[in-house]
Amino acid sequence: MDATPKIADVILQLCQDAPDAGTIDPVDAAKAFAEVSGRGRSAPWEGYLQPVRDNAVKLAKEGKIIIYRKGVAADPDTFKGPYRLGRAPA
Repeated sequence: MDATPKIADVILQLCQDAPDAGTIDPVDAAKAFAEVSGRGRSAPWEGYLQPVRDNAVKLAKEGKIIIYRKGVAADPDTFKGPYRLGRAPA
């Protein structure tokens, strides 16, 4: 059985660990996943940016996180450009 966390798990943990009302940069999620997966040397973190985005969209649609664009909650189906991730309200 593989004990490597999934990208979604890393995103959720980073959002949970962010200060109150804080957000995380998706780059941080990509770097963290590359590190914990042990694939950081064979696959640079940049290769995880699209999977982080895909997982973030899925998590946002499930109501587990919020995708922010310019400090405002964005529609996970239509947002473009730079974004940040944050916890969904409890």
